[in-house]
Amino acid sequence: MIDTFNRTGPLMDAASYPVWAQKLIRECSESKRRVVEHELYQRMRDNKLGAKTMRHYLIGGWPVVEQFALYMAQNLTKTRFARHPGEDMARRWLMRNIRVELNHADYWVNWSRAHGVTLEDLQAQQVAPELHALSHWCWHTSSADSLIVAIAATNYAIEGATGEWSALVCSTGAYAAAFPEEARKGAMKWLKMHAQYDDAHPWEALEIICTLAGMNPSAQLQVELRQAICKSYDYMYLFLERCMQLEKAPVARACLALADD
Repeated sequence: MIDTFNRTGPLMDAASYPVWAQKLIRECSESKRRVVEHELYQRMRDNKLGAKTMRHYLIGGWPVVEQFALYMAQNLTKTRFARHPGEDMARRWLMRNIRVELNHADYWVNWSRAHGVTLEDLQAQQVAPELHALSHWCWHTSSADSLIVAIAATNYAIEGATGEWSALVCSTGAYAAAFPEEARKGAMKWLKMHAQYDDAHPWEALEIICTLAGMNPSAQLQVELRQAICKSYDYMYLFLERCMQLEKAPVARACLALADD
């Protein structure tokens, strides 16, 4: 039986991928939904996110943005030329996209600056330790896990969810309108770049995953992929929940004060 996967349908159509991959998408969908539909992104879209919360979000998210090209570089070292069609595909794709990711750190710095967060603030990382869990997980999977699992956790899961939530934030124009016109383009570039072109990236990563795994991967590999993808989503969700504690803390204190009166 031929086990090789060669995509024939559209890149961004789940039906173009093996049955096991379609099942994987379904099984991870709820974990992903909790991230892309999170209250924090809805408030950001509506320009109703508090300044303190936004500051912690930008600082806490910096390590993942700054290191994302390094995660990909670690995965690149796991490939060997002509050893496997999936490795060749991953090798070319990682080489091409590492350079793109390098520019994203500059865009994040510009976004942060528009909110009064300096590069020194980003580097100091004076935020709750829970906000570091996502970057620690990304570094761990990229350095310790297999090529296929690490790509699933980072380029498929992290980039996929990021493309969707950034599109949500940009969907109305309310957030962009809050910036002065002269600063708006630079402040929004990171979000706009991800909302506009990154939708293809997770599908390209999925194609690499399926090419590496073939049509009938072992049950164990399928479990490893599902766990890695959902763990990335779950760490993203915990990051957002921790930020929202800051958002809701003043309301909680006000309620307590009213109760004491």
